[in-house]
Parts: sequence; structure tokens; C-alpha cells
Amino acid sequence: MTAGSENQHWDIFCAVVDNYGDIGVTWRLARQLAHEYQLSINLWVDDLHSFSHILPQLDPSSPVQCFHGVEIRQWNTPLDIPFSPGRVIIEAFACDLPTNVLERLIEQHQSAGEKPPLWLNLEYLSAETWVDGCHALPSLQTSGLKKFFYFPGFTSKTGGLICEKELSSQRERWQSNPNHKMALFEQLGLSGIEQDDMLISIFSYETPALEALCELWQSSPQKIHALLPLGRALNSLSRWLPCTVEDLVPGQKIVHKNLTLHILPMTDQQDFDRLLWSCDVNIVRGEDSFLRAQWAAKPMIWHIYPQEDDYHLIKLEAFMQVYCDNLAPEITKIWSKLNLAFNIDDKKMVNTYWQKLNSVNKPLLKHAQEWPIHALNDADLASRLVQFVKNS
Repeated sequence: MTAGSENQHWDIFCAVVDNYGDIGVTWRLARQLAHEYQLSINLWVDDLHSFSHILPQLDPSSPVQCFHGVEIRQWNTPLDIPFSPGRVIIEAFACDLPTNVLERLIEQHQSAGEKPPLWLNLEYLSAETWVDGCHALPSLQTSGLKKFFYFPGFTSKTGGLICEKELSSQRERWQSNPNHKMALFEQLGLSGIEQDDMLISIFSYETPALEALCELWQSSPQKIHALLPLGRALNSLSRWLPCTVEDLVPGQKIVHKNLTLHILPMTDQQDFDRLLWSCDVNIVRGEDSFLRAQWAAKPMIWHIYPQEDDYHLIKLEAFMQVYCDNLAPEITKIWSKLNLAFNIDDKKMVNTYWQKLNSVNKPLLKHAQEWPIHALNDADLASRLVQFVKNS
């Protein structure tokens, strides 16, 4: 399948739910499929304005535009852009297809001379064990069409993890030269950072645990720089700020003893990856940032999206078990308790285990560096997805 093959294109539909998480994942996947597999990809997005925050060149008012070999299309309901089904249709994260698209698929299914595309629902990433048994299962729709549920995951029985083929070598080259991170900080308008200072990137939801950590960090014997983009995490630090969150500007820094808060501009995905590569610890949220923090090969805290009945803590526990499989028990306890404390808003507990983190920093860093190789299980999501389509 190539970009020039008739009706062999793929359509990916994404409804932007949490500003950047869903679109972050689908944009990376679309770009990788186009670049590494020369596939013709149409990415349909319902909120181009939010999308433009991670793709600054994007014009939110333009219904059709192309970047990195991907044709980006405005998704209105019903579609007001002509739709011609190709080889594959992907619903990202259980978004519902537009009615007129679904009607076209049914027409193809009922026509003797046409074959409808392979219909996939790309699910959220989870380390839960039940994912192995549910991945790639078909679901017969009332129309007679089949929809397959495609689950990303951490085992060979799942759909794998998004990771570009050159990512590891790019990261290693970046981290081998400390001047790279200093040049990035200058580009982002950050000042006063020295090579030996501790750097912590923060892209979390609101939590009192964050304020508790700032209380601790300001008395650290080592200078600490907390790098925060304009967004939700800052709502937890209102008393640490000289003005309202709305009045903060990129490049601004706020000093509290040995802690400096730096306000970051929004960046594209490439610079966000480089930021994660450049920090000593990364606090991230959602799915896209969560996975990119793992590929950064640095210690991390995952602030998982809260769900009803605390189901998100079950998902957190499942990931921690997978991530800590080869870690010594004492390191596992410290890292797991720190992540749990951050997610249950336990200020005392998060401070206790942050202080214990220093005692296991070297083995935890070594584990973080080895983890990407173990996690990929010899195949990334895009390659498994392409193979699944070929086999179907």
C-alpha cells in the first residue's frame, strides 16, 4: 500500500477530548504511518484550534491542509468535505463516526461490487492483563459490518506502543551532549539554569501534591528548576505565583529560595520530547505524554486521568507492576508509593517518598534507560498495525 495506490488511503478520526492527549497520540501515529510506511493518511479532527497548540503551523480556519505527508481535514458533523472510503478507517478512542460516513460504509457492505474498509477502534493504552484477551477482537455491528478493537499495550499479545524507529538513536544523541539541553532552554526563553542544577518538567493535572513538593523543593540543598507550561498544573500553585495564572507569560520565572518556577510556552511535539530528554525527572499526565516520558529514559511520575470509583488507580497499579517487574523491592516500593501519593493527593506521603527517591536515584535511572527496549517487545504499534491490516 502506497500513497499512490487507488483507494488505499487510511482515514483516522479523532475527537479532541482533553486538549492534547487524544490528538497527541493520533497525530504521532498518522505521521509515523505516512513517514515510515509511505501510507496515504487522512486525519479528521474536530478541534483544529486545540490541535494547533502542538502543531503551530496549522491554520484552524482551513478545512484541508497537509503536514509531514498527512492530509489534515476538519471533521464537522455531518462531514462537509467529500468522503471516499479507503483501505482502513480508524476511530481513535471510541469516537463515533459521522453518520454520513457510516451510511457510506453500509452502502459498500451491501453492494456486491464494493468492499468496505477495515474498521478499527483504537483504544486507550492500558497495562491491565485483560487487554491481552481483548486485543483485535471483532464486534459485529447491527449493520452487518465488523469493527475490530485494537488495544495498545505492553505485551506481545497487544497492539504495541507508539515509538518511531529512529526515536531511541535521536534521544541518545541528544542526551550525549549537555549543550543540547542548554540550547533548548535558551530557545524556550529560560534563564538562570546551570548544568548541574536539578531539572523537573511538570505537565500534570491539578493536585495539592504539587504544592507539597514545591514546599520541599524550595529548601533543597541543590537548586531545582520546575518547568511548567501554561495550563492546569499551575492552578495548584496559585499562592506561589505573583499574579493570576491567566496573567503569566512564557519565559517568566518565579524564585522561592532554591526553587525556581519557569513558565514555558507551548511547544510542538518534537520540542516536548526534547524537553523530557533534558530533565532529571518528568511529571506527566494523560497518555501521549505518559508514553513519551518512558521513551525519555528518565525517572517519571504519572498523573493518571481521574475516573469514577477510582478506577484510574487500578490502571496505575497495573502499569506500576509491569514497569517494576525487574526492579529491586526497595526501589519498587519508593517509586510506586511516590506515584500513588501523587495520584491520591497525599501531601505528606508524596514528600516522604520524594525524599527517599534520592537514595535510589542511580538504579532507578538505569532502569529507566533499559525500560524502552523491554517495553517495545520487538515491535511498535505502527508496525503491528500495518501487519494486522495486511493479514486482514
